[in-house]
Amino acid sequence: MNSPEQPLPTFDEVLLCTPQTSAEQVGLFLRRCLIPCQGGNKVYTMLYADELSYDVSKRAEELFQHLQCYNSSYRLIILCNCERENSYLPSAFSHYTVPMIPQRSRAEIQQYLQRHFRVPQPSGSAAAVFKEHMCVGIVSSKRAGMGK
Repeated sequence: MNSPEQPLPTFDEVLLCTPQTSAEQVGLFLRRCLIPCQGGNKVYTMLYADELSYDVSKRAEELFQHLQCYNSSYRLIILCNCERENSYLPSAFSHYTVPMIPQRSRAEIQQYLQRHFRVPQPSGSAAAVFKEHMCVGIVSSKRAGMGK
């Protein structure tokens, strides 16, 4: 987000982890991140890595240790729930921990996201139902199960 023109991450740069995420999915992701290729300077992000099962986490750590020697300039971010920082993967990578301090204000981050999520031609698009013709939106309620 150093520039408003900088694009959002692509599908191959982000892995959204769940308890059902397989070792093969994590392995493919780590290979994309750690094996040098023509792709350039992508930033890879594992979201909710604390959700991975013990076996998948263990295999991911082993693969990371094995592949790390192929690329010394990789860019990998592992985001976890701070309440689950004692699960396997966050613990295994704890010596790489860097405190995250936002470099931009909330307003600047919102402007950046609005720029990239706005649909240019809202006619005939589902984006017309969201505020300012955004192609994403958050619907929430203080009362669960009220038809969201």
